[in-house]
Amino acid sequence: MRWWPFRPRINPVALAVLQGWPGPAALLDARSVLRHANPALRAALGPTRPPQPGLPAPRLFAAVDRDAVAGWLDHGQGVREFRLAAPEGMPEPPVAARRIPLPGSEALLLLQPLVPVQDSAEADRLQTLGALAGGIAHDFNNLLTVVLGAGEDALRLAGPSPDPALAAELAQVRQAAERGAGLVRQLLAYARQQVLEPRLVPLNEAVQGIAALLQSGGQRQGVVLEVTLDEPGRLVRIDPSQLDRVVMNLAINARQAMPQGGRLRLSTTREVLLAPLCGTPDTVPAGRWTVLEVADTGQGIAPEALPRIFEPFFTTRIDQGGTGLGLATVHGIVRQSGGFMVVDSAPGQGTRFRILLPRVEGEAEAPAAPPAAAALAPPAGPVLLVEDEAPLRRLAERALRRAGHDVAVAEDAETALELIEAGLVPGQLVSDVAMPGMDGVALAQALRLRFPALPVLLVSGYAQSAVEAAPDAAGIRFLAKPYSPAGLVEAVGKAVVPAC
Repeated sequence: MRWWPFRPRINPVALAVLQGWPGPAALLDARSVLRHANPALRAALGPTRPPQPGLPAPRLFAAVDRDAVAGWLDHGQGVREFRLAAPEGMPEPPVAARRIPLPGSEALLLLQPLVPVQDSAEADRLQTLGALAGGIAHDFNNLLTVVLGAGEDALRLAGPSPDPALAAELAQVRQAAERGAGLVRQLLAYARQQVLEPRLVPLNEAVQGIAALLQSGGQRQGVVLEVTLDEPGRLVRIDPSQLDRVVMNLAINARQAMPQGGRLRLSTTREVLLAPLCGTPDTVPAGRWTVLEVADTGQGIAPEALPRIFEPFFTTRIDQGGTGLGLATVHGIVRQSGGFMVVDSAPGQGTRFRILLPRVEGEAEAPAAPPAAAALAPPAGPVLLVEDEAPLRRLAERALRRAGHDVAVAEDAETALELIEAGLVPGQLVSDVAMPGMDGVALAQALRLRFPALPVLLVSGYAQSAVEAAPDAAGIRFLAKPYSPAGLVEAVGKAVVPAC
């Protein structure tokens, strides 16, 4: 007898309404937990926030509205306006929500978008581009993982003293794959789906470090670097490496805009907005902000080009090898970090980029310490490896077996559940997130019903929000693609048992 949870058959009338409703819609159970979502709701939430069955309905909405949504679902009637959750960095669109009770204590949740037509078209364009970039990055990451793994295997098979010519060729393969991985990271940054490791960072110290790098790297002749820091310094929550990437990208652009010399200024300040600030490319909400500015006295940006400079693949320097991904990547990083950007420029008047990050309180955080050696013990049972891409599945299986792990392999979640039904007791689950049918998050939740202490490692080319969106993410770890065989083995060794 199958043990994993089967969902009761959906009322055909409710299903017809879900499929026919033009906007986002969902079927909820008596506890306001999601049973089924229509394609419009899945599209609105994006690939990194899949509306899985079992998700509490308030999680479909923006964080600021969730308490109000919960109260409305329990006791409210009529139509209410809320903001729908959105992929990281995307606008949270307002919707009119209606709850329609059904026999058997279920209910339909019908949502009608309220975004003005022009704003809706822009949001749809950005979401489509983001989903496209994320999809390309996901597939490309799978290929790059195979390339990196095959190169590592070939070098290992060549023995301890490989032929120098062969080693040089394999090094070129690795370098090309790493460059491809860098391009994928740019696409994911634009799509706001990259994996970030944010922590509280003293902004002034970070800017001073970047300024030192710019000075040691050599200033373009005639370009003077000025640094002006607000005191007392403020903390921001951001991935420090991505902050460096943002400022370095803007600084390089500024120096290119000053071929005859000029001033490049890095500065920090703070700002309190009592009303939204309308700018390009973002409208900044009212609130308290910590501000980082990168300004130059260069040629400036033409008015017709200014609204387009953050578009992917748009560049005014195509003859200089520009790809048009630099500013799109910068904007994606800032938005995924919860911030906003505003640019001011005019021909001959220079350019100023302002990055506004939410003001936070607390103490600076050091990088997470590596796990203790005791955490590297092998799992108590076989590793259940679930991956729908056959080359990647073979690569991962070989790497884990060489490291001494017993491995049970499944090509999808349904096959994995059949192995469990046949008697397999896994010591750890290693699963891709995006798979046909049941995805990795849902598989992990199903296995946790049977094995509550099961360590889980989810692998994906998407951002970690795909994992964090799970109703129960305790003990679930994340490994970003592309990874090396050694990286996979190390991640499996750092198994985390969920707290009881």
